[in-house]
Amino acid sequence: MTQPTDIRREDRRPLLPDDHLRTALRLATSGLPVLPLRRGKVPFGNCRACAQNACGGRPNMKHAGPCRCPGVCHAWAAATTEPTVIASPPWAAAWRRAVCVGYHPGGAGLTVVDLDNADAITWARGALPATWTVPTTRGEHWIYWGTTRSVNGVRDGVDIKSAMSYARYLGPGTGTMAALPDAVRALAAKEPPTVRPAPFAAAPAGAGGGECRHRTPAYLERGIAMAEQRITEASSAVHTTVYRTFLAVLSTHGRCGCLTDAHVARLFTAAQAKGESPRHCTDAWTNARTALGM
Repeated sequence: MTQPTDIRREDRRPLLPDDHLRTALRLATSGLPVLPLRRGKVPFGNCRACAQNACGGRPNMKHAGPCRCPGVCHAWAAATTEPTVIASPPWAAAWRRAVCVGYHPGGAGLTVVDLDNADAITWARGALPATWTVPTTRGEHWIYWGTTRSVNGVRDGVDIKSAMSYARYLGPGTGTMAALPDAVRALAAKEPPTVRPAPFAAAPAGAGGGECRHRTPAYLERGIAMAEQRITEASSAVHTTVYRTFLAVLSTHGRCGCLTDAHVARLFTAAQAKGESPRHCTDAWTNARTALGM
């Protein structure tokens, strides 16, 4: 695959909402698989037929299976370079609601090192070779030629976006694109530090008299599933939705001793799939516990 050209375009005009479809078509022509991102800079939610992966997913997803949905479903797996798909009626409606253009770096043979703060940028300048650099709201995207595993939180303020991930297209940058260094591959090969919510004191099961109703498996499972769905379907204000959902789960299930690490991990996974970092998940969980006096 030839190196995508428009990831490095020099046109510095700010993108307007009406430009998203035209921009997406231009990027697709240069080899970048694109997808629309909605408010919150997250992919559009699956249609009803694809909700909860009922369709079996896209062929290139982790859980492979056929999917003939014409809509913008399955997040990064929806990204495409096919102009007829990008401009089709289901996609055209999504572009009108989009706030920015996303792309699948791994699908274009690229890796984005997302540096989220000044300390992360300082680290990269000392540890990584210079490459094509694009400014972001809080930091920089360092873009390399080559693919690897996508992992969030490999260091404080550092995410790696490549295979099975998406990044925002942020317009022009500077520099010359370098080959993906071994230092980034090594970071991607490691599991990020496990971030666990601080433990909380749970009341003994049945402390209020009688059997704890949460010990009916269906009751607790339904509550966790509803919380996951609420996070997954958030169309805006993802940070707030995650916090309020954590607050609701803790309020209902956090005092009897039935809520396990496995349940909490499911909630964190759902939040991180919407773009929340492990640190943001832990902060939201801790703040919810504090609000409830746990």
